Amino acid sequence: MQNGQQDSWWISFLGRTQVWARLRLLEAGTAEVFDSAGNTFPYDSEDSARSALLDADFREREGLDESDAAELGFLLDELTPPQGDDDARLLAQMIRQPPKGG
Repeated sequence: MQNGQQDSWWISFLGRTQVWARLRLLEAGTAEVFDSAGNTFPYDSEDSARSALLDADFREREGLDESDAAELGFLLDELTPPQGDDDARLLAQMIRQPPKGG
Protein backbone atom coordinates (compact mmCIF):
# COMPACT_ATOMS: atom_id res chain seq x y z
CA MET A 1 0.00 0.00 0.00
CA GLN A 2 1.29 3.45 -0.87
CA ASN A 3 0.98 6.70 1.07
CA GLY A 4 -2.52 8.15 1.05
CA GLN A 5 -4.13 4.78 0.24
CA GLN A 6 -6.17 2.45 2.41
CA ASP A 7 -7.01 -1.11 1.39
CA SER A 8 -9.81 -3.40 2.47
CA TRP A 9 -10.39 -6.95 1.29
CA TRP A 10 -13.71 -8.34 0.12
CA ILE A 11 -14.69 -11.96 -0.46
CA SER A 12 -17.34 -13.81 -2.41
CA PHE A 13 -17.91 -17.53 -2.87
CA LEU A 14 -18.67 -19.82 -5.77
CA GLY A 15 -19.54 -22.94 -3.83
CA ARG A 16 -16.42 -23.44 -1.70
CA THR A 17 -14.20 -21.42 -4.03
CA GLN A 18 -13.08 -18.11 -2.54
CA VAL A 19 -13.06 -15.09 -4.86
CA TRP A 20 -11.27 -11.99 -3.56
CA ALA A 21 -11.36 -8.30 -4.46
CA ARG A 22 -9.38 -5.39 -3.05
CA LEU A 23 -11.03 -2.03 -2.44
CA ARG A 24 -8.44 0.74 -2.35
CA LEU A 25 -9.34 4.21 -1.11
CA LEU A 26 -7.20 6.88 -2.75
CA GLU A 27 -6.00 10.15 -1.30
CA ALA A 28 -8.27 12.16 -3.62
CA GLY A 29 -11.34 10.54 -2.05
CA THR A 30 -11.88 8.24 -5.02
CA ALA A 31 -11.62 4.45 -4.93
CA GLU A 32 -10.63 1.53 -7.10
CA VAL A 33 -11.40 -2.17 -7.02
CA PHE A 34 -8.84 -4.77 -8.11
CA ASP A 35 -10.70 -7.93 -9.08
CA SER A 36 -9.88 -11.61 -9.48
CA ALA A 37 -9.40 -11.21 -13.25
CA GLY A 38 -6.69 -8.59 -12.75
CA ASN A 39 -8.89 -5.63 -13.69
CA THR A 40 -8.82 -2.37 -11.76
CA PHE A 41 -12.08 -0.42 -11.82
CA PRO A 42 -12.18 3.26 -10.79
CA TYR A 43 -15.02 4.71 -8.69
CA ASP A 44 -15.79 8.29 -7.81
CA SER A 45 -16.21 7.47 -4.10
CA GLU A 46 -15.80 4.78 -1.47
CA ASP A 47 -19.59 4.42 -1.28
CA SER A 48 -19.96 3.68 -4.99
CA ALA A 49 -17.15 1.09 -4.85
CA ARG A 50 -18.70 -0.58 -1.79
CA SER A 51 -22.11 -0.63 -3.46
CA ALA A 52 -20.64 -2.29 -6.55
CA LEU A 53 -18.99 -4.98 -4.41
CA LEU A 54 -22.16 -5.59 -2.41
CA ASP A 55 -24.19 -5.81 -5.64
CA ALA A 56 -21.75 -8.50 -6.82
CA ASP A 57 -22.34 -10.49 -3.58
CA PHE A 58 -19.01 -9.64 -1.96
CA ARG A 59 -18.66 -9.24 1.81
CA GLU A 60 -16.01 -7.22 3.57
CA ARG A 61 -13.55 -9.65 5.18
CA GLU A 62 -12.98 -7.40 8.18
CA GLY A 63 -16.68 -7.64 9.04
CA LEU A 64 -16.73 -11.45 9.20
CA ASP A 65 -16.50 -13.22 12.55
CA GLU A 66 -16.22 -16.89 13.57
CA SER A 67 -19.97 -17.51 13.29
CA ASP A 68 -20.17 -15.87 9.85
CA ALA A 69 -17.32 -18.06 8.64
CA ALA A 70 -18.97 -21.18 10.13
CA GLU A 71 -22.22 -20.38 8.29
CA LEU A 72 -20.19 -20.27 5.08
CA GLY A 73 -18.55 -23.61 5.90
CA PHE A 74 -15.12 -22.21 6.76
CA LEU A 75 -12.96 -21.48 9.76
CA LEU A 76 -12.22 -17.76 10.04
CA ASP A 77 -8.49 -18.51 9.66
CA GLU A 78 -9.20 -20.05 6.25
CA LEU A 79 -10.45 -16.69 4.97
CA THR A 80 -7.10 -14.92 4.76
CA PRO A 81 -6.79 -12.22 2.09
CA PRO A 82 -4.15 -12.48 -0.64
CA GLN A 83 -0.73 -11.11 0.26
CA GLY A 84 1.99 -9.70 -1.94
CA ASP A 85 4.02 -6.65 -2.83
CA ASP A 86 2.34 -6.02 -6.17
CA ASP A 87 -0.84 -6.79 -8.08
CA ALA A 88 0.82 -9.56 -10.12
CA ARG A 89 1.58 -11.51 -6.93
CA LEU A 90 -1.89 -10.83 -5.57
CA LEU A 91 -3.58 -11.95 -8.79
CA ALA A 92 -2.33 -15.53 -8.40
CA GLN A 93 -4.14 -15.70 -5.03
CA MET A 94 -7.40 -13.93 -5.91
CA ILE A 95 -9.26 -17.19 -6.61
CA ARG A 96 -8.72 -20.03 -4.16
CA GLN A 97 -10.00 -23.51 -4.79
CA PRO A 98 -10.77 -25.73 -1.81
CA PRO A 99 -8.32 -28.58 -1.19
CA LYS A 100 -9.21 -31.76 -3.07
CA GLY A 101 -11.27 -34.03 -0.88
CA GLY A 102 -12.10 -31.07 1.41
